[in-house]
Amino acid sequence: MTDSLDTTPAEAPAEASADTTAETTVEPQAEPVAGTVATEESGELTDFRSVDAQIALTLDSAVRPRPVRVAISEAQGLLCAEEVVAEHALPGFDQAAVDGYAVRSVDVRTAGEAPIQLPVVGEIAAGSRQPRRLQPGQAVRVDTGAPLPTLADAVIPTAYTDGHQAKVTVSRSVPSAGYVRRAGEDVQIGDVAVRKGDTIGSAQVGLLAAVGRAKVLVYPRPRVSIVSVGDELVDIDRTPSVGQVYDVNSYALAAAARDAGAEVSRVGIVPGDPKRLREVVEGRLLMSEIVVVAGGAGGASGDEVHAALSDLGHIDMTRVAMHPGSVQGFGRLGPDSVPTFLIPGNPMSALVVFEVLVRPLIRTARGTRNPHRRVVGARLLSSITSTKGRRGYLRGQLLRDEANGEYLVQPLGTAGAHLLASLAEANCLITVEEDLTEVAAGEQVKVTFLAQRA
Repeated sequence: MTDSLDTTPAEAPAEASADTTAETTVEPQAEPVAGTVATEESGELTDFRSVDAQIALTLDSAVRPRPVRVAISEAQGLLCAEEVVAEHALPGFDQAAVDGYAVRSVDVRTAGEAPIQLPVVGEIAAGSRQPRRLQPGQAVRVDTGAPLPTLADAVIPTAYTDGHQAKVTVSRSVPSAGYVRRAGEDVQIGDVAVRKGDTIGSAQVGLLAAVGRAKVLVYPRPRVSIVSVGDELVDIDRTPSVGQVYDVNSYALAAAARDAGAEVSRVGIVPGDPKRLREVVEGRLLMSEIVVVAGGAGGASGDEVHAALSDLGHIDMTRVAMHPGSVQGFGRLGPDSVPTFLIPGNPMSALVVFEVLVRPLIRTARGTRNPHRRVVGARLLSSITSTKGRRGYLRGQLLRDEANGEYLVQPLGTAGAHLLASLAEANCLITVEEDLTEVAAGEQVKVTFLAQRA
């Protein structure tokens, strides 16, 4: 259906505070219980916790790791935990902004009317610490970054001269401070060079170095442990036998956590033995800010996982009004009340639950001002269906109409929760609200950007 459109894949903006979504108009439905929504299954109404209520519950548990002081070479991508006040001016002295000749601007003010000749009485290289004094009517050859001699207040670029070494002819005038970087022009002593809460990127690292800071206080990345539970799982270096499958979740979720900004420990596969599982999770609680157990929700295995971990703290097993991944568990376990997720073992469901609930918690623990990805409105290119009473998260390919800049979205795959291949092709999740079961082609939907492929 996209063949007739002049489209390009949409570039995914970074997380943003503004929700620019074009809202779908629906009739408001009264919720039977605060934080729950009513849905119908097999002819019976069942209370589900709303997605928003579950997000609020998890975000309330966020704990930011204590700040640590690191070398500025290790600070990139972290949030600054202090106000970095400059103790040195930047630049620290008046310096030449270009290669040329340091002069008194008054001596060349008429050079534009008639060329002026000045004797060249010396040369100053970048990095020179030899003091030099300029007399009226003289010039000193300077390199970019070289300190200006005393009395000089401007630099004549070489291009404005004949470039001679002994006596230079100047053909254009420059004003006072022309082609000069004044001391403190970038940063003055006492200025805040990097603010608390700023993400330290390459420019901030450079600025820290420029003001003489070798180390900086930062909020470290939250530590996230990923555990896969299941006797049927084998690691990717083995060949599965009948009834066995590769461990997808520990690799996929570790990558998702790393993408969210976490320091990740991929614990890997833990058999369903309750005692062993409890020992592993208890150990991870001592060295993590967040623990994710995949395969720990739903069915008999989910009950066993819940029972094995329940003496480490209260785990709230619930059904969240979302699809896929409605059956979930969340608790704050161990002596430090570490947020712990029990999520479905189905890889597609696990990744969607991670995107909706775990990623925002990681971003909040990092100190990100808005932990959510940007949401925009897009016009559907094909109709979609969703489960009544649950907020649907469907895979999609977001495009942009080059003619008018409109966002378009093509659903991928079917509504099945198991189609991991289509998620790999997706660059967005299409959100279908709880009281909608079908959205026709051409209508507007909410779309959440996922990471954009290079």
